[in-house]
Order: sequence, then C-alpha cells, then structure tokens
Amino acid sequence: MKPRLVIIGNGMAGARLLEELVEHEAGSHAITVFGAEPHGNYNRIMLSPVLAGEKTVAEIMLNPREWYARHDIALHLGDPVVTIDRERREVTSRAGVTVPYDQLVLATGSRPWLPEIPGIDLAGVGGFRDLADVEFLRTRLSDPRPVVILGGGLLGLEAAAGLAGHGVDVTVVHRNPVLMNRQLDDEAAAILRQELAARGVRFVLDAQANAIEGVARAEAVRLDDGRRLPASTVLFTIGIQPEISLAQVAGLDCGRGIRVNEQLRSDDPAIYALGECIEHRGRTYGLVAPIWDQARVLADVLTTGQGHYRDRLTSTRLKVTGIDVFSAGRIDPEPGDHCLRLRDPQQGIYKKLILRGDRVVGAVLVGDVADGGWYFDLLEDHGNVRTFRDRLLFGKHFCEPDDALTPSHDSPTENAA
Repeated sequence: MKPRLVIIGNGMAGARLLEELVEHEAGSHAITVFGAEPHGNYNRIMLSPVLAGEKTVAEIMLNPREWYARHDIALHLGDPVVTIDRERREVTSRAGVTVPYDQLVLATGSRPWLPEIPGIDLAGVGGFRDLADVEFLRTRLSDPRPVVILGGGLLGLEAAAGLAGHGVDVTVVHRNPVLMNRQLDDEAAAILRQELAARGVRFVLDAQANAIEGVARAEAVRLDDGRRLPASTVLFTIGIQPEISLAQVAGLDCGRGIRVNEQLRSDDPAIYALGECIEHRGRTYGLVAPIWDQARVLADVLTTGQGHYRDRLTSTRLKVTGIDVFSAGRIDPEPGDHCLRLRDPQQGIYKKLILRGDRVVGAVLVGDVADGGWYFDLLEDHGNVRTFRDRLLFGKHFCEPDDALTPSHDSPTENAA
C-alpha cells in the first residue's frame, strides 16, 4: 500500500509541496488535502492587483480542481480539519470527514495580527489576507466613507494603492516614521510615500491606534496622540500570527509557530509542517522564497528520507502600483561600512549600496531595479567588487565582466505570502 499522506492547508505552501511531490515521485503517496477556503489554490501575492482591478480572480488561480484529479489527489475545499488524533493517526474535518494518515503535514499558514484594543470586534474591522477580504473591499469601492489602514508595510500600501485607484478616501497609519521600515531606508521610503501620495493616499506616520470607535460597526479610529480619524472600514496590516491553534490542541510543541527541525519534522515523528505556521531555530516566515525552499526540502524528506532545511539570505522585490522597489541585506550601514548612493528625483530613481570592504552587504533600489538580481548575487556569493566599485551603482552592464563575480543564476525574488 502507498503511504497515506494528509496535508492540512491548500494555500501557497501546501500547494507548492504538492507540486514538488508530483515532480519528485508522482503517485508515490496516497494524498488527501484539506483546504479551509472554498476556492482552489491561488497566488496570494496577487491579491492587491485583484483589488486594483489589474487582475481577475481566475487569473491568479494556480491549480484548478482538474489538476488535483489528474494527479489522483483527494481534495476537500471549504472544509478545514478541526481535530488531529495522534494516537489513531487520523484527522477529522468540520464536515465530519475522517481520514487516516501515515504522514501528516501542517501548512495552516497565518492570520492577521489584531491587537487587543477596544472596538476590534466591530463590523468593518479586519485584515487583508485572502480572497474573502478582497471581495469585502470590492463591495465598498462605491462607498464614499473613508477607509483607514493600520500598517505601512507592503500589504498595507498595496491595499491603500488599490483602493485609492478606485477613488476611495484612504489613510495609512504607520507606527514608524519610515514606510516599509524593515526593507527601506529614509530616502527610499520618502520616494515611495511621495509616489503614493500622488495617487491619492494620505499618511499619518509615527502613530498607532489605541481604539476603534463605533456602536455596531466602525465609525472612527482613535490614535495614541488623541487624534480621531473617521473610518467605516479599518484594515489591520501590522503583521501576521502563525496559525497554530490546531497544532496546540493536538499537543505539538509550539512557540510562536510549530517548532520543527531541519527536516521540518515536529516533535511527533509522523507530523511535519512548513510555511508561515512554523518556527525553525526561533525564526518564523512571511515571505515566499524560504517557503519554496521548505517545500522542496520536505518533498525530499517525504519521498527519500533525505533533505535538510537551512535558512539563507533572501531579497525582496516589490511592485506597488507601478513603483518598483528592491531590497536585500542591510538597509543601513554599520560602523566601517561604506555607502554608495545615486539619486535622480525627476525620474523617481534611488540606489543605495552598502559595502563592507570590497563586498556588497546591502542594496536598496527604487524606480530602477533591473540590476537587483545581480547585486543579490554579489551579496550572496560574497563577490569582490574592487575592480569596478567606482561603476557599481550603474549596474552590471557598466562593470567589468567576470564570470566568477557575476553568477548567471537568477536570485530569488519574493513577496509577502
């Protein structure tokens, strides 16, 4: 008999694992998948273009139901698993479907982090994480009442830009004075803010909400400095929480996420986990590239018993309503580092490279990101740039060719998962 593999979660992590398994050894397992959402697997990164009207829901779907049937994968959509019986090695769904397993994978993802403040349970308050959130926002595009988005990271800015593009009155509140402060420095963030402001997005920086006001539904956001922002819809995009409630009830070892080892195995030898729900060596994940690595490693482990996951350097390449942004490594120099900067305010271009000796340790690009992959290769491979550092800001084309310093492989670019 084939080993029975059950995967809980049909999001990007779970579906990527399925693709890797099909590529590794098609038909090696009897696979059952449970998904909480009623839709097939879709590209969560493309939710903002759907909101903006640049993409349709059909265009962001990755694997239709026919794909699962073609590969003999049993699929249960809109029916999340509610219990795991580790002794019997079986799972039971909300609809009462019970399936035994030899190997179980948790790919339960994450949920928006919502602070415990007054009014958090009012109607009109929520996050921006799935197609249901997008559909809710699309229903209020014709509503003249304002929207407040709490969080100036990638998701918040994408949602704001999408709404503003439809003429919605939208304000972004960010607790830091710098937008996307984990990926951008002050100058890059200022360019991004200027571009978004030109598209109709307003900003309140260095502030945060301490209450949502309203009777039955949201009516305003009260900030910590006393200001009151009218809002009929309030979106929290201030972070995510690994979805570990099912694992906790099952008695698995959890910290911020489900704790796993280098083979992505939990403390139960029959149960594995990957994606935004895990914690590996104290680290949790919210970007695509490491999750893709995890899927590849776990497919190896499940089919051959081999494979070890190791964290590696990642880059972030973003496109916020036509504004290209790239970030990798350090965004600010440490003592002894050297900064190279190029500014072209008229073209909205900003480049900043951080060098430690003759090696790139950080890159921030806005407007022109064509050489982001090349800079990432230099950063990841510790390439020595001594012979062309005076031309480094102008990109690969203007630097001396050297196969040893300019690897041809594409660097991983990623986004929020």
